[in-house]
Amino acid sequence: MANLKDIRKRISSVRNTQQITKAMKMVAAAKMRRAQDAAIRARPYAEGIERMLAEVMARSIDADASPIHPLLETRRPVRHVKLLVMTSDRGLCGGFNSNILRRAGRFLYENEEVYENITVATAGRKGRDYFRRRPTVKQGTHHAGVFEELRYEKAERISEDLRRRYLSPEHDLDAVFILYNHFVSAVTQNVTLRQLLPVEPPSEQRPERPGKPAAVDFRYEPDQAAVLDALLPTYLTTQIWRALMESLASEHAARMTAMDSATRNAGDMIDSLTLLANRTRQAAITTELVEIVAGAEAL
Repeated sequence: MANLKDIRKRISSVRNTQQITKAMKMVAAAKMRRAQDAAIRARPYAEGIERMLAEVMARSIDADASPIHPLLETRRPVRHVKLLVMTSDRGLCGGFNSNILRRAGRFLYENEEVYENITVATAGRKGRDYFRRRPTVKQGTHHAGVFEELRYEKAERISEDLRRRYLSPEHDLDAVFILYNHFVSAVTQNVTLRQLLPVEPPSEQRPERPGKPAAVDFRYEPDQAAVLDALLPTYLTTQIWRALMESLASEHAARMTAMDSATRNAGDMIDSLTLLANRTRQAAITTELVEIVAGAEAL
């Protein structure tokens, strides 16, 4: 049986850990509330841009003609693919990172024979460190410090880098996928895989038959190509910005849930150790009484 002094030291250690996890839970809850509000505020604009682009694309893509913008080119052979994986910079957030990395590994396994080359770009130190330990995975750009002070300009830089590589004459990038956690609630975050490039309209916004024009068209100023040239980069940046916001809110929610669970587990452990300490103390008292009685009888 453990020494009573050791048990009391362990109770003190677990209680100190419980205070730390409780404080981390409160900090994560405050950060989650701000990140959640920002993510929810970003959704209507992103969805509006998506609907607008779908409307314009439905009127600009003909079944027998090439797309009016290179970012809409879907007939281009897809050989070189980039997967942008969004993880956190810090741990202690439950299954937030492991779920994303497990889905990324499945994507690589399922498509290793489909595409000629798959490059993994990362946003978040956990993803970078994970793929560094796997030499078989080709690593691309690591976007360092994105989540430290999240701003729209960082999403613009990521979007500009992807567009530049996609539109380069060397064609070293033919498709881009993004993998992140979509925030649903404080206890639910869904792993989401989306294709960014080439840009595809949502299925519910596509015309019934390819090449079928919409009933009413728009008047474009100065022309349709110029509108798409301004709309598509904004759409791409907005989708990346939304994914970053959703990922940040999901990270804080996962950390808050993990720290709440750790705090409750520490409480259960303290109760169990306190019961063990009481039993150990009672056993020691009983032993001493037995020794006193036995000594008295011997006298």
